[in-house]
Amino acid sequence: MTKTPPVSDDLETFDAAAEAARLRAQTRARRRPRYGRSRLDRHKHELLALRDAGATTAEIRRWLLDRRVRVHHSTVARWLRRHGAG
Repeated sequence: MTKTPPVSDDLETFDAAAEAARLRAQTRARRRPRYGRSRLDRHKHELLALRDAGATTAEIRRWLLDRRVRVHHSTVARWLRRHGAG
């Protein structure tokens, strides 16, 4: 159990900037680490070209399955959205 600093009843001693900095530091410490590269990154040019050619996310997912890359269609949609294709 983490100890919390005592709460001051005196508002004159409360330093909002210091408290906000402490909270931001806690948030950084709690934040989950980001994942590394996506397995879709290896096929970036092909995926973007397929999307530009009018392929749906389900069709792109089937194309990936042919290349033994198993991902959910929502993963493909998120990847495309993140890389400016839709």
